[in-house]
Amino acid sequence: MGPSGSLAPGAAPGILVASPSTTNPNYFYTWTRDSALTFKLLVDTFIAGNTALQTDIQNYILAQGKLQTISNPSGGLSTGGLAEPKFYVNETAFTGAWGRPQRDGPALRATALIAYARWLISNGHTCTVDAVLWPIISNDLTYVMENWNQTGFDLWEEIDGSSFFTIAVQHRALVEGAAMATQIGQTCPGCVSQAPQILCLLQSFWNGQYITANLNVNDGRSGKDANTLLGSIHTFDPAAACDASTFQPCSDRALANHKVFTDAFRSIYTINSGIREGTAVAVGRYPEDTYQGGNPWYINTAAAAELLYDALYQWNKIGSLSVTATSLAFFQDFTPSIATGSYASTSSTYSTLTAAIKTYADGYMSLFEEYTPSGGALAEQYSRSNGAPLSAIDLTWSYASFLTAIDRRAGTVPASWGESGGNTPPSTCSGSVANGPYATATVTTFPTGSPASCPVASSVAVTFNVIEPTNVGETLYLSGSISQLGSWNTAQAVVLSPQHYGGSNTVWFGTVVLPAGTSFQYKYFKTESSGSVIFENGSNRAYTVPTGSTGVANENDSWQN
Repeated sequence: MGPSGSLAPGAAPGILVASPSTTNPNYFYTWTRDSALTFKLLVDTFIAGNTALQTDIQNYILAQGKLQTISNPSGGLSTGGLAEPKFYVNETAFTGAWGRPQRDGPALRATALIAYARWLISNGHTCTVDAVLWPIISNDLTYVMENWNQTGFDLWEEIDGSSFFTIAVQHRALVEGAAMATQIGQTCPGCVSQAPQILCLLQSFWNGQYITANLNVNDGRSGKDANTLLGSIHTFDPAAACDASTFQPCSDRALANHKVFTDAFRSIYTINSGIREGTAVAVGRYPEDTYQGGNPWYINTAAAAELLYDALYQWNKIGSLSVTATSLAFFQDFTPSIATGSYASTSSTYSTLTAAIKTYADGYMSLFEEYTPSGGALAEQYSRSNGAPLSAIDLTWSYASFLTAIDRRAGTVPASWGESGGNTPPSTCSGSVANGPYATATVTTFPTGSPASCPVASSVAVTFNVIEPTNVGETLYLSGSISQLGSWNTAQAVVLSPQHYGGSNTVWFGTVVLPAGTSFQYKYFKTESSGSVIFENGSNRAYTVPTGSTGVANENDSWQN
């Protein structure tokens, strides 16, 4: 990690290097996904008591605010650039050919920042969240709500489609994003409206037997992929029930998928030869993999263990486990005569099953240990033939995956993300999206010292957003009863700018600095190429500028027909 990491020369402060490997393969970059997953671990570790990590966490947050503004091949801040997968470690754009866009990064980054924001709020630093974190989080949430229904490259950077992992973490981000907005007096209506639709799409990945990794693709693969295990463990909620809709680790779907996925590797790796079902095996990305020879990965071997540790935690908290027709084959690996039903934690069957599954999970960690060199260095992969480390050296994500699995084994779990309030998919899926604001994060330092009273902003930058499909030559304006909006004089109204111009989801927006507490009426109008002025229908809208510490606010509207 920059700036002082021994294996990260030239990396800027807060920039996490994926690997010091520079040839075959060259991973000396910073990936949005890898960095967010690693820093989520560091934030959780900091909250658990390792206060020495705080400077690194804050440097990471500031670096991400800067990276959001870097124009890159995927676009700019408001034009798709947040889905750029990787950057040079000196915070400049990588412009070479790559699998882009990758739409999981913004969601994962929002989740990492929200975890730290919660700690700040609980320790009296709400002002810091308002000023430093929320602008970055809000940008990422806006990207997710606007683009979740678009295809993109998966976390392996190979398949351009709809990825289970991406959709799962996007759903989580919007659920906890909506809660965070409410907690600090902001709004995220797109989070509220789009999270259920994303969850609705997530159900499509279940094929009746296992979770297929990617939709909208024709790749000739089985769809059995570690993508699906990683999706479950990174949306694990320790307060959740065994909900199949969110593929919680203890759900029948997640367990059935675990068996189908891991069994797919039993016969294809030499180091797995002769290992029976229900016993841990080395696992890779997907059975058809050929990258670097198609080997087991440390990340995925740890994930196979972590999902089981998560399930054990959930069962113990709930006080029972359920065997369904969907998960029956999984449980039969440990008790062949098991029948469907619910087994209380006081029963001998529960004790027998959980003990066997704990041993099974530990077996994956034993393989992880067996194929780790004596010095402890973790590469990306290990040989399918003899277990020797292969591919990129010192892969940061490999280390992070080991640490999270060990934490879960010890019963150390992250905070709830609110799964219980966002686990019911609507009866009908919709592919529509919502729009939101983008704004450059302008605060580039963290305040020091003890928490202080939040300063009350005397003025507030209010961004007005209105959805209205427009034709070429049309322009939208904001007019109102106060001087800043032209006092109803259309010649002095605020001209708005378009996003996604020309489509059904065109959003026009403009930011106006207004005195806090000001109440007024307003309305939108548009001018046509002929010069004629057309006001929206309906009554005048009413708005009161919020008072508080943030100095920023958003108002989201739709044109009144």
